[in-house]
Amino acid sequence: MGARIVLVARDQARGQVALARVRACSPRDAHRIHFADLSRLAEMKRVGTEIASAESRIDVLINNAGALFSSRQVTDDGLERTFATNHVAYFVLTHYLRERLIASAPARVVNTASDAHKGATLDFDDLQSAKGYRGFPVYSRSKLCNILYTRELARRLAGTGVTANCLHPGFVATRFGDQSGGLLSYGLRVAKGVLAISPERGADTLVYLASSPELAIASGGYFDKCRPATPSKEALDDATAKRLWSETAKLARTE
Repeated sequence: MGARIVLVARDQARGQVALARVRACSPRDAHRIHFADLSRLAEMKRVGTEIASAESRIDVLINNAGALFSSRQVTDDGLERTFATNHVAYFVLTHYLRERLIASAPARVVNTASDAHKGATLDFDDLQSAKGYRGFPVYSRSKLCNILYTRELARRLAGTGVTANCLHPGFVATRFGDQSGGLLSYGLRVAKGVLAISPERGADTLVYLASSPELAIASGGYFDKCRPATPSKEALDDATAKRLWSETAKLARTE
C-alpha cells in the first residue's frame, strides 16, 4: 500500500533481518529501524523522542511489543516486566508520539491486545503482581490493560482526528513465549504446533485497523477477525480505564 515502515526492535541481529525483509518488499521506501528495550522507561522515552524528532509525520502507530514470563522479573524502574513491556511501553511511546500523530491527522493508533484478557481483573493495590505471581494470569491482566488503555486513549483523542483501536490477533505461530521459561514455554510451543495460525493471518486484523477506509472515524473498539468484538465486562469499565491511565502516568512519570 506504499507505507514506509519505522520499526522498533530489541535484538540488533533479528532487527536487521526484519528490516531487510521489509526493504525487499518495497525497496524504494526509506524504511528505518530504532533499537530499544521496551521494558525500560528510559528506553521507551528515548526511542519515542528519537522517532518524533526523525519523522515529519506518523500516519499509524502500531503498539505490538509483548512478552510472557514464567517467573516474576522486576526492571530497574521497579516495574514487573510483563506490565512494563505489554502495557507501559504502549502508554509511553504513544505519549511521546502524540503531538506528531495529531499533526499528521487523520492518523491511527492500533494496540495489540488479546482474548486472553477475559477473566482478568485489575488490583490497583498490586499492579506489579507482587502478591503471588503466575505467568499467564499476569499476562492476561496486561492484555486487559491494553483494552482499557485503548478506550481511555480514544476518549482523550476525540476531536483530534486520531483514532485508537485494539485487536485480538489470534493464537499466532511466532516466537512469542518461546523464552518464557519452564513448562510455560514448553506448553506454548506444543500448542503452537497444533493450534496456531500463521503470522500472516495473525496480522490480518492489525493491517485492517491500520488501513481500512471503513475505520476512518471508528475509535475505542476491540476487533477480532477484522470485525468488532465484545471484550469482557471488566474491559468496558470506563472508571477503571481512567484510573489505570492515572496510575500508569504516575509510574511512567509522564504527568
